[in-house]
Amino acid sequence: MKKINLSFNFAILKLIFALFILCIDFSISAQQKEYSPDLIKVSDSTVWSIFNRKVVYNGAVYLDAKNGDGMLWLKDFNFANGKIDLDIKGKNETGKSFVGIAFHGLNDSTYDAIYFRPFNFKNSERSNHSVQYISHPKFTWYKLRDENPGKYENSVKPVPNPDEWFHATIVIEYPVVKVFVDNAEEPSLIVNQLSSRKAGRLGFWVGNTSEGFYKNLKILSN
Repeated sequence: MKKINLSFNFAILKLIFALFILCIDFSISAQQKEYSPDLIKVSDSTVWSIFNRKVVYNGAVYLDAKNGDGMLWLKDFNFANGKIDLDIKGKNETGKSFVGIAFHGLNDSTYDAIYFRPFNFKNSERSNHSVQYISHPKFTWYKLRDENPGKYENSVKPVPNPDEWFHATIVIEYPVVKVFVDNAEEPSLIVNQLSSRKAGRLGFWVGNTSEGFYKNLKILSN
């Protein structure tokens, strides 16, 4: 009888443990929300909000080139912490290709962003200016470079073809931001955010006189 009771009790303990692990897994899954926006609808003003650019979708999102920065925001979407995955394409034209993601945005002039300068990817003298963090309007790239050289920008590894698509993964755990390129195990950039905003708008970003292409956007929010 004791052997039977011991076996029964052990089975009950195994069941309780399995349910406990299942509950933990379910809790973690419930806390993480994956969102892949329908990029075909980028012209739909009820879903997206465009600033200082024209947007076209032809297999990928295209933002045209104009003076000043431009954004294509996801409307009614609040992003705090998590992971942003996407494919980006700029061009190998010096000073005319600034492509990335804006996040924790308050409006069209107040936001944090991670962006790339593809024309520096393979430039041996300027490759350390390939990926950049900014926090507008106060912390522009030139202010950060002047006051903290090398702290908020870096080279990227592996080095992509500046005229081709590359994959970017931006991991945000406020205040830490990590940037990975082409599924690398080691980040190309690690910074602490300079803004006090812990959440806000999210969208595609292009810099002054720059056009950009984007596809395969996937957002995992914690």
